[in-house]
Amino acid sequence: MTTRSASKPRRGGTIESPVRDRILHAAFSAFMERGYAETSTVEIATRAQVSKRALYALVGNKQEMLVACIRERAKRLRVPADLPEPRDRESLTRALTIFGTRLLREISDPTVIAVFRLAIAEAVRAPAVAQALDSIGVETSRAALSEIMTRAQSFGLLSGRPAEMAGRFAGLLWGNLMVGLLLRVAQRPSAREITRRARAATAAFLQLYPQPDEAGTSRDG
Repeated sequence: MTTRSASKPRRGGTIESPVRDRILHAAFSAFMERGYAETSTVEIATRAQVSKRALYALVGNKQEMLVACIRERAKRLRVPADLPEPRDRESLTRALTIFGTRLLREISDPTVIAVFRLAIAEAVRAPAVAQALDSIGVETSRAALSEIMTRAQSFGLLSGRPAEMAGRFAGLLWGNLMVGLLLRVAQRPSAREITRRARAATAAFLQLYPQPDEAGTSRDG
């Protein structure tokens, strides 16, 4: 997904980082072209122009390479440090719109969609692809949304289970877009369309979950 270092090199040091990046880039390119199951560590080492010994020392086995690629991209799906603190409904609206825009932009990236397609194609022969994508990539966005809901709840802005509210917001945000992208029957939305979808999802979500003292009764979803 990216060629930048996904975690600390096994031996550390700035000299090894560019080589490790090259290995991850080679691994990802091979996975996309040949499939995860059909790609060998020998091919990755050849593409990266390194020995197998260096490959294992700097990154690890094939599954560890896949995990490293996914983990680095997943960093973009965490709650950003500068996200508005949801202290009132206005700031909650801004936070959900900003983060919703970020999720749509990052996940609809053709490279990310290609990984989802790879996970589907390799589901039987190499279930590790789907497992890594779900446990690292998808779970990161779920956890980030749940964190935002929990923060909003602590200020008395929402009532319900954070994980369920996160799932409801994600559903409003994506609709059928992900299926369309995976099937190649939909195009990646433009920046303007992404913003529109994020705003619409936020508005719909806040209608479903009005502020508890305004709604009269809390909603658990």
